[in-house]
Amino acid sequence: MVGEEHTAPSIGSGMVHVLATPVMINLIEAAALDAVEGLLPAGYQSLGTHLDVRHVAATPVGMRVVASAEVTGVDGRLISSRVEARDERDLIGDGTHQRVVVNVAKFDERVKRKLTR
Repeated sequence: MVGEEHTAPSIGSGMVHVLATPVMINLIEAAALDAVEGLLPAGYQSLGTHLDVRHVAATPVGMRVVASAEVTGVDGRLISSRVEARDERDLIGDGTHQRVVVNVAKFDERVKRKLTR
């Protein structure tokens, strides 16, 4: 449900009181995450690496938005998806999203090493 806290002025991405593009992107990425996380082995997760979306229709405060993702390809550790977001009336955004599968322990170690350089 789009609340005032999800609007462009509330997050600093514009002045019109409609669903902000960064919020729509967050919903789309969450849908892509949800589409694959339950399929990964223990100790692995996916991380977003590329997002190419368009925001094509405004959604007012008080309207529901649903995002979905369909996996379209797997190439080694790279997962590609077709994504979209819809409000109660229209398609509001669509595009593609890529995620990479990582071993969480190894990934955390690489990140920690950045602090010691």
